[in-house]
Amino acid sequence: MSWPAEHPRGSSLPTRLARLGFSDVTRAAASVERLGLGNPDDDGAELVLGDLAAAADPDLALAALVRMAEAEPHHGKDLLSGLRFHTGLRERLLAVLGASTGLGDHLVRHSEDWRLLADDASVLSRPSAYGLRHRLLTAVGADPDAPITWGTGGATAASGWQHAEILDALRIEHTRALLSIAARDLTGMIPLDDVAAELADVAAAALDAALAVAAAGLPRVATPCRIAVIGMGKCGGRELNFVSDVDVVFVAEPLEGAGGDAGEQAALRTATALATGLIRACSAMSREGRLFPVDAALRPEGKAGPLVRTLASHEAYYQRWAHTWELQALLKARPVAGDLALGAAYVERIAPLVWTAAARPDLPAEVQAMRRRVEATLPSATAERELKLGPGGLRDVEFAVQLLQLVHGRADPSVRSGSTLTALQQLSDGGYVGREDAEQLAAAYRWLRTAEHRLQLQRLRRTHSVPTAEHDLRWIARAMGFRGDARQTAVEAFDAERRRHAVTVRRLHEKLFYRPLLGAVAQLGSDEARLTPAAARTRLQALGYADTNAALAHLTALTSGVSRRAAIQKTLLPVMLGWFAEEADPDAGLLAFRRVSDALGDTPWYLRWLRDEGAVADRLAHLLARSRYVSDLLTRAPEGMRLLDDATGNEELKLRDRSALTAELLAATQRSEEWEQAVAVARALRRHELLRIACSDLLGLVDQDAVATALTDCAAALVTAALDTAVRKVETEQRGPLPVRLAVIGMGRFGGGEMGYASDADVVFVHDAKPGVSQSDAAAAANAVAEEARRLLALPAPDPPLTLDPGLRPEGRQGALSRSLEAFARYHAQRALVWEQQALLRAAPIAGDDALTATFLEQVADVRWPSDLTAEDEVEVRRLRTRVAYERAAPGLPPRERWRDVKLGPGGVADVEWVAQLLQLRHAHELAELRTPRTLPVLDVAAREGLLDPDAAAILADGWRTATRLRNAIVLVTGKHVDVLPTDQRAARGVARVAGERVLDGWREQAKTVRSVADDVLSGKIGR
Repeated sequence: MSWPAEHPRGSSLPTRLARLGFSDVTRAAASVERLGLGNPDDDGAELVLGDLAAAADPDLALAALVRMAEAEPHHGKDLLSGLRFHTGLRERLLAVLGASTGLGDHLVRHSEDWRLLADDASVLSRPSAYGLRHRLLTAVGADPDAPITWGTGGATAASGWQHAEILDALRIEHTRALLSIAARDLTGMIPLDDVAAELADVAAAALDAALAVAAAGLPRVATPCRIAVIGMGKCGGRELNFVSDVDVVFVAEPLEGAGGDAGEQAALRTATALATGLIRACSAMSREGRLFPVDAALRPEGKAGPLVRTLASHEAYYQRWAHTWELQALLKARPVAGDLALGAAYVERIAPLVWTAAARPDLPAEVQAMRRRVEATLPSATAERELKLGPGGLRDVEFAVQLLQLVHGRADPSVRSGSTLTALQQLSDGGYVGREDAEQLAAAYRWLRTAEHRLQLQRLRRTHSVPTAEHDLRWIARAMGFRGDARQTAVEAFDAERRRHAVTVRRLHEKLFYRPLLGAVAQLGSDEARLTPAAARTRLQALGYADTNAALAHLTALTSGVSRRAAIQKTLLPVMLGWFAEEADPDAGLLAFRRVSDALGDTPWYLRWLRDEGAVADRLAHLLARSRYVSDLLTRAPEGMRLLDDATGNEELKLRDRSALTAELLAATQRSEEWEQAVAVARALRRHELLRIACSDLLGLVDQDAVATALTDCAAALVTAALDTAVRKVETEQRGPLPVRLAVIGMGRFGGGEMGYASDADVVFVHDAKPGVSQSDAAAAANAVAEEARRLLALPAPDPPLTLDPGLRPEGRQGALSRSLEAFARYHAQRALVWEQQALLRAAPIAGDDALTATFLEQVADVRWPSDLTAEDEVEVRRLRTRVAYERAAPGLPPRERWRDVKLGPGGVADVEWVAQLLQLRHAHELAELRTPRTLPVLDVAAREGLLDPDAAAILADGWRTATRLRNAIVLVTGKHVDVLPTDQRAARGVARVAGERVLDGWREQAKTVRSVADDVLSGKIGR
């Protein structure tokens, strides 16, 4: 049929279609003509075009309608007639065709199924679970009213059919049920809650039908059994998606009278065959596609466990072995198919165990770790588009509701629903969530779930990600009801609404756990949830706070009164409590925050800054709860928080070099002749610098090499300032210039530029008399300065100490504190021991006279890089190493626990350093590249020059880095200058968070390997 170029109403058909919202108007016009809908005077046709235009994708709906009409011409005439005159059919069918290619394809293949949407009475009445089961069982040829007797050959499902026909029949009836739900959903006839519940009922009916199919395939000799299918996840909670995995657990029992181990095992074999057949019937592909994947991974022991267990076996597992997440998963357990009486018995026996989870001490750690694992699975580039797992997504809502249920459901049975929305309402009714918060969260959840449903309907595929293509974005926006206006397009409106809901969910996710806690101690708004003190303690304990009474006391102190300070704290604390709880020691974080807040009092910038600069508050909370070292520094000098401002690209946290630090500290000390006060100022500046280093380290802004260099530079600057002050003091007392040149030589890790937070400053003092000055006068002056520098640095002060340790000088602690150049030369030529040569390998300039330092280092070159190392010398090195390892490593630790000492224990930093230093003693006289005070460059050069096997070098270097990282983490977490990994579980978790969980978990084996390689190198088995 052809149409005139212009219609009587004055517009061409393409023009009219363009105004109606069709994209490909040429193709659309041809389709409209083929359907006989192009006459503008045909009111019925105009109604059809109008509803096509209202579809999510008018072009898609029109193309599907053409395919349907032409697939069966006879039915096509009835279809077009029905669309003209049946409003309900027209609205429902065209909405489906514009929203789902999958359902459109089904309607093309099954040309009569559009009539399912024409019966208003049938469509408008929601089918019962029994009715759905009846339909799907009938579809596979099973008698829905006769009990299925599994294992006796009595099941008659699909008798005489081919297996492929059975699967097709099941899929067709399942899709018909989805078609009805989708039509009512897309036209707003039923709310989301009913959509999700009905989808779960359809899945349950399909599972029963699949079980009947599996039963029909059993051999007649199979042992009879009872089997129940327990729905988990969204299926169990009656909140299923259009396209979703169906999570299940299988439980089975022998028939009554068939007891005994043999009878039980035979029944379990039958049940396992039935469960396997059910999974295959649902998951296998047929001409009609796949029904849905059945996932039984939530069963005890996961995929490694048996597919089917008895009721007693399930109960024993959950009582003794279950992880917290497994108990959390049982929140939604519900009998859905098979023997419902057995399923009910399962729930009755197992459900009470769920509520023991809140009493577990590891609940917070497990829940937080599980949440982190989920977030870590998302690529950062796509996380923002994820409706389910992304920030502010569906999982945030479900996670929040389930954790609140675990916390409060133990004492309050009224909050135990398996449905997220129902449980949220119950929590609100019980006072655990504010009414307004619950309403906002429920609205956001419904919107996000609806968007998820629309995405899955499009192609009947499992997806949760918002598309990026413009056409697909326009489709999802229109499917969600957005049409656009002069201010914004439909896509822009959809995106703005999505972001708004995501922000709401993320904000409330953080608020739900923590703001109600303030209700137990502070005056809140009338709509705020108000926990009793007992409920607040329960929640705090479940969230990881150990001393709940102290936590409530801190909250009371911080929020009491009506001051502006208290008001800001009430705004800050709900979020900060959550950040504290993400760390291993939230109690420490809250306590430190209170101390910092008390120290700053009403300082105007402090709380306002935290409130207005969210990133600063976030950083502060995590640092306080993660690191006792940082919290101690901040408590003593809370103004250091200004370092956390990231508005300038972390400029405040950039590490400073030695020259700049030295100049600053010298300027600070030289302004005063109150010697102790001058050095106290320098120590305070160092404290500020240590805070900068620690924060940069904990925030991941610098690597461990940079940390070591910065700590060394910081110590060197302070030693320089202390030495300068000591010189000025002695000169003032002697009323004249110092009669001696003096230098401080760094030794050990100080000299090697490899200091950790727990390192002392190993030094040697060297002096040289000025012309005309006696050696005795020069020595007296030099020793006076050295003693004064040590004293000034050892004075009590509110900062981490820096101990000057001169123990590596000639004759050790028995020798003079400072020696002259001549005395050093004489001693090294006549009496130097191997360990003293070894110590000099790390000698480096620190402070004092540069020319004197250079002369000293030149003078000891032949001593520390000897050309005549003997076999006896090497034996002595090994003997000393063994003595140090067994006499000084981890005092008090039993031998099997010495691996915990990451400095002197097996595989610790010292093991690697002994290897590097022996290689230097052997070869540095001939290989200049080995003449470095640092450890890792020695290993690199040794591997490159063939002195050490490259694999061995890599093992040693990795071990040294790991031990160094752990050593620093111990100090950062505990605030103590120790080198032993803590046995306290909370502190150990803190070290794992700072150093890396994999680092800590693998350390014991890594240390064993490093010790073995070190032994082989030192003994000469490998290397040369």
